[in-house]
Amino acid sequence: MKTNPVIITLLIFSLAAGILSCGNDGEAASLPKPRMYPRVFYPETGKYLAFDTSFCSFTFQYPAYSRIVQDSFFYEDTPLHPCWFDIDIPALNATLHCSYYHITKEKSLSSLINDAFEIAGKHNIKANYRKESVIENEHGVKGVMFDIDGPVASPTQFFLTDEEKHFFRASLYFNSKVNPDSTAAVLQFLLPEIDTMLSTFEWK
Repeated sequence: MKTNPVIITLLIFSLAAGILSCGNDGEAASLPKPRMYPRVFYPETGKYLAFDTSFCSFTFQYPAYSRIVQDSFFYEDTPLHPCWFDIDIPALNATLHCSYYHITKEKSLSSLINDAFEIAGKHNIKANYRKESVIENEHGVKGVMFDIDGPVASPTQFFLTDEEKHFFRASLYFNSKVNPDSTAAVLQFLLPEIDTMLSTFEWK
């Protein structure tokens, strides 16, 4: 029985193509896919609004692209404090949670400062490091900034005080899964905006 050389040639090419195809698929499957992050559209900077309300004893400048949301949590039909609010930044999926305390014998300055350090310290388990910087502006406002590096829920926190009557604390949170690789650029964008808030902060 004669074998057709054309058929043999076609079979050889088919087998070779199949083997190469399997090899390529295996190679492609072994390569890790690159990480993908959502594209961020940064809002326009340089425009600020004055935070000057009747329910707080201080003023400051905040970005025009953000919005003030007063705390709506109530306990026994009374808000925890009328001067608890968020600076919501929808464009960057971030929120600066702000709280205010009047310094009293029950809520002394030392206890409030200890609370601020304790809250920042809760991130130590996941943090790579924590940097603390002293804050003091031309209006006599003093405080401490906590910069926390690593996969933490709140990478930036700070407190401000006049050391006599007023104590203000704020924490920046991203409203998404903690991922420093994807939030690092957004944090660097927001830090100068926070600096503007700190430099313009003034007690009434």
